[in-house]
Amino acid sequence: MRDPEDPTTPLPNAFAEEFLHRFGQQDEPASAAEADVAGPWRIEPASTADGHEAFGLWRLGERPEWGDAPAALFRERSTALLAAAVRPFVGRDPFYELGRERWNGGFPLLRQGEAVGWVDLFDEDLAFGVNVLERFTRNPEALAKLLQAAGPVALERAGKILRHRITGDDNEESEE
Repeated sequence: MRDPEDPTTPLPNAFAEEFLHRFGQQDEPASAAEADVAGPWRIEPASTADGHEAFGLWRLGERPEWGDAPAALFRERSTALLAAAVRPFVGRDPFYELGRERWNGGFPLLRQGEAVGWVDLFDEDLAFGVNVLERFTRNPEALAKLLQAAGPVALERAGKILRHRITGDDNEESEE
């Protein structure tokens, strides 16, 4: 077990300390940043440096009782859930980007170089948002964390809207 007061105490690891030291002398591959945020992420109660209650974000295989510091701390659990859900998506190559030249009535939204839509105003935040949502559609664990962070009222209302859109079981006009 790592002594939290002594940062030189090695962390628990399946690889020998000598191997990790030698391996650490090599340059990190380009994929290192993505591997660092990939998760899966756990949320546990923690404390901030000033002693306030918080929720920490830990990678699988890391534990506060082993002296591992959280990757992030949040005052509210719902914010920690959002961060845990989106953390694996940031810093990755985007699926979508916004073209810089206007054509076909707007700026093209490009997916791997191919136009899949056009936007009237140049808005890179829109492309970023579409990228994040695309990642959610591909990651059931992240989607579950997002839904959990939304809370019971939002889920109940979303469930009714989804039921209506899928089954069309009432007389309201569909918005799609």
